[in-house]
Amino acid sequence: MSTQLTADRPATSTAQPWALGAPRPSYQLRNVRAVLPDRILENATLTVRDGRIQDVTAGGGSAVGAPGAGPVVDGQNLLLVPGFVDVHSDALENERTPRPGAEVPIEFALASFEGRVAGAGTTTMFHGAAFQHKNTRGVPRSAERALDVCRVADTTPSYRVDHRVLHRLDVLSADGAEVLRRRVSGLEDGAPAPLVSHEDHTPGQGQYADPAGLRRFMIERDGLTGEEADARIAQRVEEAADLAAVREANLAWLSDLATAGRVRLMGHDPDSPEEIDALVARGGAVAEFPTTVPAARRARERDLVVVAGAPNVLRGGSHSGNVSARELVSLGLVDALASDYLPTALLASAALLAAERVVDLPRAVGLITSGPARVAGLPDRGVIAAGMRADLALVDDGRGTWPYAVATLRAEAVS
Repeated sequence: MSTQLTADRPATSTAQPWALGAPRPSYQLRNVRAVLPDRILENATLTVRDGRIQDVTAGGGSAVGAPGAGPVVDGQNLLLVPGFVDVHSDALENERTPRPGAEVPIEFALASFEGRVAGAGTTTMFHGAAFQHKNTRGVPRSAERALDVCRVADTTPSYRVDHRVLHRLDVLSADGAEVLRRRVSGLEDGAPAPLVSHEDHTPGQGQYADPAGLRRFMIERDGLTGEEADARIAQRVEEAADLAAVREANLAWLSDLATAGRVRLMGHDPDSPEEIDALVARGGAVAEFPTTVPAARRARERDLVVVAGAPNVLRGGSHSGNVSARELVSLGLVDALASDYLPTALLASAALLAAERVVDLPRAVGLITSGPARVAGLPDRGVIAAGMRADLALVDDGRGTWPYAVATLRAEAVS
């Protein structure tokens, strides 16, 4: 299968040919297999007008050469999917500090990372900004560095990726909460509610309900001895006890924001039905990376949107020893997948779920498109349907073991 896209201009058309760079506001994409929410439409034609999908039909679609139709692009029987929406990525901080002590300007880090994101088929990316006061696994983190992520995501123009922020608050951090408070209060009135995830990585609960996984990680990744890892885990547990009042104050503040509609609140690593109930009580909308089947099942019962990790799907299990994301998907307990620490994992994880018949292909694609759009409260994207943003990806699924994105088309001009 050829992967070169061609722009044809019939003799009857006065449209300008396709130019390199940003997609034109209006165009037709023909000869594609369009992945719709419930089926795959073969030999489809998608028509885009002013940055929005006008229609998607089998065969020729809207009239070629009509006023404002734009160029006609031959999709060469590639798979057409909505652009991927990634609601949790920590990769920008690694791009910023690719080696310990080797930091590059964050503006360059975003530009460099954007190429990989767009190349992976992602058109909307939520960069994790960690509002906390200590390093994590050797990665520098502080509330002020989190503001750097917010600033560069807010102010960097791009026709390839819609850069946004996932605000990650360590509930044990008073400094992190104070800086996040300034960030939220400084957002413009009428702006979409920011996505906020509250996190507590204290050993003995959440992601590290079994501290053995954290101990192993400290030994293998950080080079600690067993005795040093045990001492550090004990120190974290003691610190969490000392900061219990800070934790409760931060959760109460987030609850006030969530119930007032000022933030869209996510609970990170809930490990039990009781944690889900507490999240609902404080106005939470999303259960992010539930670590057990009972927690995920309770989230479904309480009408929360559930996010699981795409790397977990690829690996066949959690690196922390928690529940398998594949199992949760097979039980119908997952709405969205997020890349977490591996930005190229979205397409591969969806393809794997479909290949192993855990879910069919439209449902698998929905886990990285419409599902994450629901997580983020973005109803204008994630589905190939009339009126939606023309954020799209063309995927070659016919060669090699893994599919890959041939082209990513983000609608820059939307009326």
